[in-house]
Amino acid sequence: MNYILLTRLNGTDRARIYLLIVLFFLVLGVYAQVPSDVVVGVVKDKTTDEALPGASVYWSTSMEKGVITDIDGLFSLAPLALPAELTISYVGYSTSVRTITEKELGKELKFFLNPEEQALAEFVVNEARENNNVVSLDIGKSSLPVEVLKSIPALFGEVDLLRGIQLLPGVNTAGEGTTGLFIRGGSADQNLIQIDGAPIFNPSHFFGFFSVFNPDAISGLELFKGHIPARYGGRLSSLIDISLKEGNTRRIHGEGGIGSISSRLTVDGPLFSDQSSFIVSGRRTYADIFLGLSPDENIRNNQLYFYDLSGKLMFRLKDKDKITVSSYFGSDYLGTSGQFGLGWSNWISSLNWTRSISDKLFLDVKGYHSYYKYLIAFTDESAGFEWSNHFSESGLRGELNWSPKENLNLYAGAHSQLYHFAPINLELAPESNLESLTTNPKTGLLNSLFVDGNMELTDKLSVEGGLRWNHYAQIGKGVNYLYENNDPKTEVITDTVRFDFGENMQSFRGLEPRLAARFLLSESLSLKAAYNRNLQYIQIASNNSAGLPIDRWMPAGRYVSPLRSDQTSLGVFKNLSNNRLELSVEGYYKDFDQVIDLKQGAEILFTDNLETELLTGDGWAYGLEFMLRKNTGKTTGWLSYTWSRVFRQITGINEERPFNPRFDRPHDVSLVLNYQLTNRLSLSGTFVYTSGVAVTFPVGSYEVDNQRIPLFGPGRNEDRFPAYHRMDLSVNLKNRDRGRWWKGSWNFSIYNAYNRKNPFSYQFTDIYNNDFRFDPGPEDEIVSTRPGVIMTYLFGILPSVTYNFEF
Repeated sequence: MNYILLTRLNGTDRARIYLLIVLFFLVLGVYAQVPSDVVVGVVKDKTTDEALPGASVYWSTSMEKGVITDIDGLFSLAPLALPAELTISYVGYSTSVRTITEKELGKELKFFLNPEEQALAEFVVNEARENNNVVSLDIGKSSLPVEVLKSIPALFGEVDLLRGIQLLPGVNTAGEGTTGLFIRGGSADQNLIQIDGAPIFNPSHFFGFFSVFNPDAISGLELFKGHIPARYGGRLSSLIDISLKEGNTRRIHGEGGIGSISSRLTVDGPLFSDQSSFIVSGRRTYADIFLGLSPDENIRNNQLYFYDLSGKLMFRLKDKDKITVSSYFGSDYLGTSGQFGLGWSNWISSLNWTRSISDKLFLDVKGYHSYYKYLIAFTDESAGFEWSNHFSESGLRGELNWSPKENLNLYAGAHSQLYHFAPINLELAPESNLESLTTNPKTGLLNSLFVDGNMELTDKLSVEGGLRWNHYAQIGKGVNYLYENNDPKTEVITDTVRFDFGENMQSFRGLEPRLAARFLLSESLSLKAAYNRNLQYIQIASNNSAGLPIDRWMPAGRYVSPLRSDQTSLGVFKNLSNNRLELSVEGYYKDFDQVIDLKQGAEILFTDNLETELLTGDGWAYGLEFMLRKNTGKTTGWLSYTWSRVFRQITGINEERPFNPRFDRPHDVSLVLNYQLTNRLSLSGTFVYTSGVAVTFPVGSYEVDNQRIPLFGPGRNEDRFPAYHRMDLSVNLKNRDRGRWWKGSWNFSIYNAYNRKNPFSYQFTDIYNNDFRFDPGPEDEIVSTRPGVIMTYLFGILPSVTYNFEF
């Protein structure tokens, strides 16, 4: 396609062209011929019928002639002289060996692996070969099996996917009780979190205390924070790719749990035959039920709950086609005695078609829609209102995967994304003295083409390279405000330009090159390097870093340019003790361009002129990440340490000098251990230590109406909270297995086992001698008895009990 011709087309015509490209993929998938000279199969769990991604498949006589299964458990392998023995292995499962004959070539074979009762839940970067840590091209990539998540002690006993990710190197948080992720210097909105390929805008329940992911509905996740292949895009810092489970195609199966604050249930099984399945999962808290039992009417009338529902249907059409339909809905609500209410919800749906065109060519087509809504209601005669807003992303993506040779994989495809941010809906009470608010919708259309490939150039050198081309346009219906001197900071509007539906308002083009390489120094030692450029076209304008349900998202447009980051990373990977220990050391440097921040006293919620509140600048981050992991034996787990720094330099902030954002936490240590005492009893523990968040304390005070008010200096975030540290412990006890259809286990957890009072906030109530500076005490705690300083912490020691079951 001629590049110049494409760039001159309007947004609607470009969308049509991209749709034709995807349709081309569909036609190719339907009419391509299927060769029959390879071994094709799928590897599954014998008890649950779930696909096993990352299983090793190789000929018994030549381990080098092997492959790993994809995310659907599928593989294809060139044959040796037949008949020959094929070996299938997977961590935590018994190895299977099967003799393959020529009659089985070209047919999809099924391989079922038995879970080992004594196998320990393990954290594994990639469950392929034992030395995959060394030989793969992966740098800055981690996989976290659900069984590992379930073994980690959790807040209130609620197994939490995002809290598990926080224990990995290079991942920081904004503080106690939050699930927001700050990865390699990026802010929380720079992470693409997706469920079966569909993005989720707010991944948190209860203001960030819990994530929206029910662990019983998840088959696994992958975190990309170093090298992100060119077939993925849309965010600067990371991709968190989460897959929902597929149902059992052989029998009805269920699992769930009853915990301290919530209960959950998942049921799956065959739908019409062994070629189709379903899975339905639900979870709900019951804090509001206990509130209703209170004798205090004010407490009894409060509401506080969240729930989520998810489901997935799978259909296999003959041996070459598979269709899955996934959906997730989650909702939160907080209400106080009928006077105030705050609620928000996510609704995500996706449709995916995969086709095995041949043993070397695969097609994947996906369509999705992600919708987010929030509501605030306040009941008052003079100031009552109901405020709601919603926004969404719809997408269509097509990808071809071609493997012409055993050591060469190629990818190509197209991705179209439509962002829509609805106007704020503000309904005032009849007697309200508040001013009405009118805002305009904002819509963005992003079209991308990508090519990607990886190849083993020699026995020692492998490379992966890719390129992603984007065309983004803000389109109507919408409004552009024109300002004096074309500068929104003047806040003087000189004209208003209105655009009809689909009309181009502002457009951007960009290229995102990606490159990675791995060089083997020996069978157990390798060097890896990567360079990634990423572009991002939507972001949050917020004056807090923890993340709120009402955060204001905004697309790129006339006054807001796309974000850009360039990251270079280098790593050394070493396996020790016959692959029982894995060691990695990664260093990175990342710079950011067109980073936005807010001016002092910015109004971001009740305005249609958000551009007048923004400041723009640059940023950079660098760090070293160490990780030592043990995958086998009675004791498993990992130890990680991250040293990192994050800086921003924004015109109009900190006197134009560089400053640290709140989530700059130079030192971060995580220890995760699991010990299998017996077949029924296991012990788990975690310990975390991080530097305190960067904040600004007052430097003095001044008097207004006989009241002392704190005075802040021009510097931003030049102080820090004390260091954060915490230990969590848990015991998991399985009920005796008497061959019954019902299996149960008990989990006893203690969050913050030594009752550390980690500061959440400081309040300065009284000022003495204009002195606000204070030094940490001997226990690294700010002296809480100091006059005028009140420290608030969220959690002391918290025990919890959960009963888990399976049938």
